[in-house]
Amino acid sequence: MKIEAEWMRGGTSKCWVFEGEHLDETNKDLDSLLPRLFGSPDHRQIDGVGGSTSTTSKAMILRRPADPAVDVEFTFAQVGIEEAAVDWGSNCGNCSAVVGLYAIEKGWVTPSGDNTRIVTRNTNTGQIIIQRVATPAGALPIVPDAEMPGVVFPGYRVGLGFKDPAGKTTGKLLPTGEPTDTISAGGTRWTVSMVDAGAPVVIVKAEELGLDTARFESWQAGVKLQLDTLDQIRRQAAVRMGLAPTVKDAARAIPKLAIVGAPGTGDNGARETGTGDAGDVNVMMLSMGKPHPAPGHYRKHRPDACSKHPRNCPQQHHGQRTAFHPAASDSCGRDRDLERRARRVPVGRGGPYGTHHRHHHPASSGTPRQRRRAFLRISRPLTLAAQTAHSTRSKDHD
Repeated sequence: MKIEAEWMRGGTSKCWVFEGEHLDETNKDLDSLLPRLFGSPDHRQIDGVGGSTSTTSKAMILRRPADPAVDVEFTFAQVGIEEAAVDWGSNCGNCSAVVGLYAIEKGWVTPSGDNTRIVTRNTNTGQIIIQRVATPAGALPIVPDAEMPGVVFPGYRVGLGFKDPAGKTTGKLLPTGEPTDTISAGGTRWTVSMVDAGAPVVIVKAEELGLDTARFESWQAGVKLQLDTLDQIRRQAAVRMGLAPTVKDAARAIPKLAIVGAPGTGDNGARETGTGDAGDVNVMMLSMGKPHPAPGHYRKHRPDACSKHPRNCPQQHHGQRTAFHPAASDSCGRDRDLERRARRVPVGRGGPYGTHHRHHHPASSGTPRQRRRAFLRISRPLTLAAQTAHSTRSKDHD
């Protein structure tokens, strides 16, 4: 079995991008096929293409829809690592950033102007996301050059605009109808906020966990000692939010759990964003039971929920906000937009992202170019190999 796919980074996550028709041709159940491709169940994912972390065990499945108002439909899959399972319950804001770039590179969308607008729809939630990919002078740069916190190499600049993100998974911005709730776990009562804005999340105060808000760099060690309690909180929140009938049935991927606290006043707490501004809030997300290196698209929409419901979150600010997280810092506003970087990940020989630079970029010319595509091949039931091959693509629509 051989399946064509592309390895891409979106934001601070990495995912394999499949076209739906290629997966349809396998006639395999995706709940079985994807864990096999990724090498699960195995915490190393040694027999597959997964990266052994929640940020690298992800897949995006893209299709060209019949709806003329939408350019690309996509489905996000969080592939289990130690479990041979797939969670389809929500979207990934980081990986969403690859969709528009893929559509341009594939020729599904023709670049127009300095920023190309691409209408996408996430099928997990029904969320419409307007993507704007930077295409200076009507073309993608030959070499991506947009930097972002938390990753080493630059990517293409991608803006994501979420249309009416409230309640896309649960039906309500505040699934319980209350800005705060109390959950008992580990022998303690916790004050939490449960919000569905972009993705379902339960928010816990750093102070209640005994974390030093003035020393954000110390959070990781403190959080790791309380992962079992935090998972109990998250599972109970899943039931309260209507995402699972019992705590045992709660999925690993949703709801996410966020730990938030006010920034400290010392040098460690009042780190600068690069623009000379101090941060407004410290954020640590948990994903698949472990601290996440950077927050996803939830973080961009949560502050707007706070401003509408003053008792909802420990930080109430208006206008522009800066959130510190383990990777670096991010700024966000009230417009439900966020900005990410996306790029293809190198496979085989070629340029910095797997292409030969002597060929024109498809966004710059109608001339076909050579592209390196990855083919995931299962040659024996327990053997998985990844190889690269050449295929010619043109700018024209397929």
